[in-house]
Amino acid sequence: MKWENQSIVSAFSLLGLPIQPEQQGMFFALFLGMYLTTVLANLLIILLIRLDSRLHTPMYFFLSHLALSDISLSSVTVPKMLMNMQTQHQSITYAECISQVYFFILFGCADNFLLSVMAYDRYVAICHPLYYTTKMKPELCIFLVTGCWLFSCVHSLLHTILVSKLSFCAETIIPHFFCDLTAVLKSSCSDTSLNELVIFTEAGLVIIVPLSGILGSYICMVVTILKVLSIKRISKALSTCGSHLSVVSLYYGTIASIYFVSSSGKSEDKNIIASIMYLIVTPMLNPFIYSLRNKDIKCAFDNFIRAKVSS
Repeated sequence: MKWENQSIVSAFSLLGLPIQPEQQGMFFALFLGMYLTTVLANLLIILLIRLDSRLHTPMYFFLSHLALSDISLSSVTVPKMLMNMQTQHQSITYAECISQVYFFILFGCADNFLLSVMAYDRYVAICHPLYYTTKMKPELCIFLVTGCWLFSCVHSLLHTILVSKLSFCAETIIPHFFCDLTAVLKSSCSDTSLNELVIFTEAGLVIIVPLSGILGSYICMVVTILKVLSIKRISKALSTCGSHLSVVSLYYGTIASIYFVSSSGKSEDKNIIASIMYLIVTPMLNPFIYSLRNKDIKCAFDNFIRAKVSS
């Protein structure tokens, strides 16, 4: 295989989705519908939070940023995937690939930290309800969200710079339907030991630290509830934390499945299916989880519909 520097290689070939040609049309319509649902549902969540003054609280402020991150995460990969399915041309330019690596890591990391911040918000609401308004001030909320985005940018930039230093062979095929970091590393002709070391250490901490914060918050909440055990207290806790806990379980469940499939050396097809769950299914389900189990969102939506009908 001919060796070329990364500055010479102008495009890569993508493995694409493991779909038979005669099924392309059906799956194209399915994924397009899911992507449009993801965008519209999350935009609706952001709009409702913006318009309804009752939703101007820390929890919904964080939720609006999570919805924005979910829209962006899907938009980084799904439109390109749909275009490739429609044109039957599985290729991506070098610049597009590097951009996908950067923004995919950015929004995936932002989701991770935003869920951790939301867990802290729920911890304060359950364990320190009398001090909630004094602890969760607007300044602190803005600081936490800004920190999530800034750290995600730095984290993503680090991995993107390391990837940009790699060399690739001519006619490189990336074994995925988008430029996933691990798939790009597998396709490189360079020594990727430094990249793998950074993934194992720094990127590992990016997952472990927020997850530990989430688990710690929920452990404290359970301990607080058990101190004065009552049906009313348990019901209030479930209504307060149920949606967030469902989203956390879905998010980390899909990440765990991707890691398990990748590390176990199973087929690329299974890795691609796990990635579809993470990139398409999870962002689509998040707004429904929050709206179906949340009276405030339902009420805001009803008021929004009535206002539109009456006008």
